[in-house]
Amino acid sequence: MRVSGPGRRAVLLGAAAAALGGPVVGCDRGGIRGLPELVVATGPPGAVYRQIGGKIAEILDERFPDTDVRAVETGASHANLALLASGEAHLGLAALDSILASDTGGDGDALVAIGRLYDAFVHLVVLVGSPVWRASDLEGLRVSVGAADSGTEFTVAQIVAETGLDFEAVRLNQSESATALADGEIDAMFSLTGLPTPAIADLAEERSVRLIDLSDTADALADAHPDSYLPANIPATTYEDVPSTPTAAIPNLLLCREDLPRDAAYAVTDSVFTSAARLAAGSPVAAQINVRTGISTGVVPLHPGATAWYRENKPT
Repeated sequence: MRVSGPGRRAVLLGAAAAALGGPVVGCDRGGIRGLPELVVATGPPGAVYRQIGGKIAEILDERFPDTDVRAVETGASHANLALLASGEAHLGLAALDSILASDTGGDGDALVAIGRLYDAFVHLVVLVGSPVWRASDLEGLRVSVGAADSGTEFTVAQIVAETGLDFEAVRLNQSESATALADGEIDAMFSLTGLPTPAIADLAEERSVRLIDLSDTADALADAHPDSYLPANIPATTYEDVPSTPTAAIPNLLLCREDLPRDAAYAVTDSVFTSAARLAAGSPVAAQINVRTGISTGVVPLHPGATAWYRENKPT
């Protein structure tokens, strides 16, 4: 099935259990038969992707000690999509807007979903005392747009396309962005991330920061790309002394290759959704992980193994 939308490239995705080729392998307490390693593409330092992806890898490693389960640090969404498409990763986290704008496809390398994990929120962060009060005030300033090949970078490009913002883009990961903002090396930082994100939370404890109201930007994104964006608010309790702030939210999915064996996808789904409380202990945003919303992956189809798990674990 080819999924497309106005103003974005198409993404080729697998659609049905019948499309799943290759032998079905089994899982036992030692490992995933036929799958000697399992690579999880996560995100950069200071990012929720890095926290959650690393914890998912840890849980899978405990469940399957005879399978070499590894979490790899990446630039985030677009880097993860590239690693999945090339076969260098088996699982990876990505934002829905990045997924819909990516070209993936072929025999077995199409991307499907294990499930929807949580929603990410667009942050535009400045220090208290900054002259920036709205997105249009960024004109001519130095602004971090996230790491290269990250979901943040892609979403900011979408924002620029819809609003015409003009600023000097600097590409730094979340930890680097927070440090650069605190040191005055940049004037603002964008971040597409779950709540709270460690880098921004740490910055807010050390320096007084503000989040910029992005309500107009959110409306423009939702109008142009209704499959990807929805208006939302970052709650007042998220960061120290930062009030509730309107912005845009984007679903984040855990993806896999379509040729991931059915039993392996089933086991991954089971491990993630039965360990939600443990995941949330390390990253509060993981409290959003649940069976009811897990199946809500939009136009991205579920892996047949994940579908089988959801059918057997319907909420009562």
